[in-house]
Amino acid sequence: MNQRFYSLDVFRGATVALMILVNNPGSWGHIFPPLKHAGWHGVTPTDLVFPFFLFAVGNAMAFVMPKLDAGGEPVFWKKIIKRSLLIFFIGVFLNWFPFIKYDDAGNFMIKPFENLRIFGVLQRIAISYFFAAIIVHYFKVRGSFVVGMFLLLGYWFLCVAANPSDPFSLEGWFGTQIDKTLIGEKHMYHGEGIAFDPEGLMNSIAAIVQVILGYLVGNYIVQKGKTAEMLNGLFVAGCVLVFTGLCWDTVFPFNKKIWTSSYTMYTTGLALLILSVMIWLIEFKGSKGWWSRFFDVFGKNALFIFAMSALIPKTLWLIRISNGVTEAGKAKFLNPLSWFYEYVCKTIFPSDPRIGSLIYALCFIGMMWFLAWVLDKKKIYIKV
Repeated sequence: MNQRFYSLDVFRGATVALMILVNNPGSWGHIFPPLKHAGWHGVTPTDLVFPFFLFAVGNAMAFVMPKLDAGGEPVFWKKIIKRSLLIFFIGVFLNWFPFIKYDDAGNFMIKPFENLRIFGVLQRIAISYFFAAIIVHYFKVRGSFVVGMFLLLGYWFLCVAANPSDPFSLEGWFGTQIDKTLIGEKHMYHGEGIAFDPEGLMNSIAAIVQVILGYLVGNYIVQKGKTAEMLNGLFVAGCVLVFTGLCWDTVFPFNKKIWTSSYTMYTTGLALLILSVMIWLIEFKGSKGWWSRFFDVFGKNALFIFAMSALIPKTLWLIRISNGVTEAGKAKFLNPLSWFYEYVCKTIFPSDPRIGSLIYALCFIGMMWFLAWVLDKKKIYIKV
């Protein structure tokens, strides 16, 4: 039974919208706590967004894998290699773009490749999709679940075995040394104060399982159809995964930055519960309206809109608007988006700059929604 599930499109679109929201505040120094990532261990609402998107990637796989399997090995490998490489290198392109930057004197200079970060969000999606698709293709439904659980347990074992005394700390986590060896410190993220990549290789292991679990859920939905049995099964499975994740958290803490196995279980469980509610509202109760249409257009061009949400600010960064001088006498500049935040959004509630920062993020979401809406209106769907 291959029925259309509009709720899956809405869920995917909502995750894209939220990813754009949390990645584009007016000021990184003025953010409400729920819109911040956990410092290290723990989970905030913002920490749910990326795993929810990987879960949605797995859902979508359930609808395309039968076609790839039916096409045979050449079709399967050509499709997943092409798609994975394309997504990965779009991510690298966005990391490097716009290829130039201003030096201290205000002149353009080429951004050196030697300091280019190799990994990132799109790269994590590409890696997770690639390996999840291979596992699903060769191990099928039951085998994929077994392999997924083996990967989660194996990753836990690797963390502890590599450094029994301090396995889950920023300095003690084993995966950083592997990333340093394979790609070098200069090509890694340094936002934590040291060379550490939250989208590196070893912390992709549990993220791959997130996609596998998304596929298993999507396959279950396709097989069961729009039935009460399907809905009840999703809700119960969600409760089981949340409970399992909470128990596992006591010995393997929730941590997005090293993407722990407990974090995968817990966030997948929450995704299942939210998806169950969406299916109940949309598929069973017919509750559709402006809210579902708003998110739906994001889901139709999900990866393209997410990429544009990074490309547009980076492009506008090249435009400099004079904004006085510093105490040292150096000229200060804003780009069009930062000007909009400083002189429009920030002035609405000057007593609390966090509100202005959120208003800016919502305005940016509105701009990206308009782009997604225009593409949908013209029936332009950019598949990656």
